[in-house]
Amino acid sequence: MYFLSSQIAHFFDNLDQMKQKFSELLIIGQKWLHETFGITTQKQVEILNDAAKGSKAMIGQTLSGVLGVLSVIFLIPVYTFLIMFYKTLILNFLYEVFSEENQKKVGEILSETKSAIQSYIIGLLIETSIVAVMNSCALLILGVQNAILIGVIGAILNLLPYIGGIIAILLPVLMATLTTDGFTTQLLIVGAYALIQFIDNNILVPRIVSSKVQINALISIVIVLLGAALWGVPGMFLSIPFIAVLKIIFDRIEGLKPWGKLLGDTIPTEHMGQIKRLRRKKPALSEKN
Repeated sequence: MYFLSSQIAHFFDNLDQMKQKFSELLIIGQKWLHETFGITTQKQVEILNDAAKGSKAMIGQTLSGVLGVLSVIFLIPVYTFLIMFYKTLILNFLYEVFSEENQKKVGEILSETKSAIQSYIIGLLIETSIVAVMNSCALLILGVQNAILIGVIGAILNLLPYIGGIIAILLPVLMATLTTDGFTTQLLIVGAYALIQFIDNNILVPRIVSSKVQINALISIVIVLLGAALWGVPGMFLSIPFIAVLKIIFDRIEGLKPWGKLLGDTIPTEHMGQIKRLRRKKPALSEKN
């Protein structure tokens, strides 16, 4: 918190300098457009105004989406408190709704569900902390201002699949553009973040996050896309623990065990159809005699 607060204070101290740098870059861009394509400054302003008018609907949708996400974030503590407050009521309902011979199985499912969700959250926290440290170190080495703040924000945005990684790269690139000359630092930032993303996707996520819930990569990608289509950004967060709970339930119900195996990350060594064909071809003992 000390480092983040000092970085935020440093950011606001340099706000005027960044505004001046942005104005200089804007003038340079206008001159380049005029000299290269013959577009006058007045024409450029008209194009920007037309684009701004046409993008009002998109901005409104974006704002509504952001407000929706913020409302969910603020309601999560309320939901959590109510679920914990009524924990005994919910557990008694789950036990009573099933017959007595299945109550032991229900207890095992609830226990495994709790462990899976806790392990998943812990895995996310560990992954986010490691990514935040790598981002901050890379930006500090490259001399980017507010490196720790941007690194932590990038690690949090990295929790959002697909979109978060792009925004996480754009933030330090924009900061370097506003505070440094040339484009060498920006290219190095893109290279460093690409390396961090490679380490995160191929080492951290499989070994720290995915191993906690034991869901294979194909199902993870499909369920994240479905969650985004159904519930937007909250659906991306909730899709993995949701499918992990389903897998636990499927593994405990005899008729649904094949679905649990389909969701899991254990790959069978032999094809079941091939085993059945070999069994059919094997002669019986009476036929041998």
